[in-house]
Amino acid sequence: MNGYIRVGDIDEGFRLKSEMEASGIQPDVYTYSVLINGLCKERRMDGAHELFDEMLENGLAPNDVTYTTLIDGHCKNGRVDLAMEIYNQMLSKGLSPDLITYNTIINGHCKNGDLKQAQDLIGEMSLKGLKPDKITYTTLIDGCCKEGDLETAFKVKETMIKERIPLDDVAYTALISGLCKEGREVEAEKMLREMLRLGFKVDDETYTMIINGFCKKGDVKTASKMLREMQSDGRKPSVVTYNVLMNGYCKQGQLKNANVLLIAMMNLGVVPDDVTYNILLEGHCKYGNPDDVSNLRGAKGLVLDYASYNSVIGGLSKSSRCRSKV
Repeated sequence: MNGYIRVGDIDEGFRLKSEMEASGIQPDVYTYSVLINGLCKERRMDGAHELFDEMLENGLAPNDVTYTTLIDGHCKNGRVDLAMEIYNQMLSKGLSPDLITYNTIINGHCKNGDLKQAQDLIGEMSLKGLKPDKITYTTLIDGCCKEGDLETAFKVKETMIKERIPLDDVAYTALISGLCKEGREVEAEKMLREMLRLGFKVDDETYTMIINGFCKKGDVKTASKMLREMQSDGRKPSVVTYNVLMNGYCKQGQLKNANVLLIAMMNLGVVPDDVTYNILLEGHCKYGNPDDVSNLRGAKGLVLDYASYNSVIGGLSKSSRCRSKV
């Protein structure tokens, strides 16, 4: 039965349960827990609770695995309130949540933006003799960064170092993301260097976040340097990365560099998309080169969206050359 559930065939699992019952074999706690897990994975929480109630009616006592499975299902469904109800019910039955249970609920609270409740649970588990692990702390770091509480995030980082719990790439990436959101791209780059020094592989999305941060501050020189660093490291930046830098060039009026970047990316086999051309359209219109708009449209066969249409009209209205052609 567990094999069917693992491959997502919940119906076959229930067929086996029916066969067991027809043969006079009463499903045990393990069987119910496996089926509940399958239902939770499919976000069928009503069905999971019906099966849970059936367990109780048959005189079976759910164990910590059963409760944790339901808690996890509710958390992944965004219903942390229901997860807490199951958690409290678990406590009332005299069961002791383990580290997996606590990490599951803490993750739910962090995703829900309730950092205080997450921290309270960490304190509670510590009082019960359960030591937070890498998953606990990394979850809290990620939650803090997403909520903009970088001060707490870095305190957790220091706690991990003090307790000799190694940070992984997930924790570093979360910190970098948080720094970029706060406009602290210089610190984000330092964090990236720390990752590389420790031997972590930095993904392209993380590089792109930092490149975007520098571009937003107008530092396209550093952004360009980071793109070259990616390329020299054997990476193949996607069109998203190129678009970010191209947008930075256009915002600074560096249309020549933007055009050179366009040619370079195409030579490397990176195909421009609508975003690429819309960025260039806006740049050429804003900085007095609307004559190039028709060339860009011809190169792409582009159908302008509303934002690009407004950019073109705005550029035309500012250009005496274009006014004379209208």
